[in-house]
Amino acid sequence: QGRLVESGGQLVQSGDSLTLSCSVSRLTLSTYVMAWFRRAPGKEREFVASVGRNGGRTDYANSVKGRFTISRDNAKNTVYLLMNSLKPEDTAVYYCAAALSYGTTSELYGYWGQGTQVTVSS
Repeated sequence: QGRLVESGGQLVQSGDSLTLSCSVSRLTLSTYVMAWFRRAPGKEREFVASVGRNGGRTDYANSVKGRFTISRDNAKNTVYLLMNSLKPEDTAVYYCAAALSYGTTSELYGYWGQGTQVTVSS
């Protein structure tokens, strides 16, 4: 059973940068598409970003395009989300997820982490 553990979430101010990490174990990371989702208070979980198996393809939600960058290091079994120019509306629990097929819908992703809280103050 795959295990995904997110880290790096914290309280930051508007305009700050933050990098989230997702450590993956019990899975061969190079065979999985990876993604970040988030759930804001009172809202449904939404797609943030995804990256293909070798990092060559990435997709982003319109709300984060140009500010967030997803990347992966298969040798280190880790996926990253660099978040720049953070806004209060980025406040959410951020989840790392793994899938065998590429896509942006949560139903494709069979493995999930427990989430890490990001809070952006204005």
